[in-house]
Amino acid sequence: MTERRPDTTADQLRDVFDALAATVSESPPAYSKALAGWRRRERRRRLRLAILVAIVFAAANAIGLWALNRASPDVHIIFNDTPGVTATPRDGFGPP
Repeated sequence: MTERRPDTTADQLRDVFDALAATVSESPPAYSKALAGWRRRERRRRLRLAILVAIVFAAANAIGLWALNRASPDVHIIFNDTPGVTATPRDGFGPP
């Protein structure tokens, strides 16, 4: 029969880490300082992202308006029909 030891490696490690954690002293304002720094960085990141989105949106609108302004009024971009001409489909189905 094998004899089982009461202290396994996991138990020994747990004891060592508990003893090590007991020797660590905390600094009360350290957590609040770290949290404030993290929140400040998060606000800056969100502000930069919002500015980038606004710039991309404005640029896309400017390019679209520029392209529409450069188009000839005689050329129909969306509808390809002649003004004043009514087209009737053949047999009521499909193009004329």
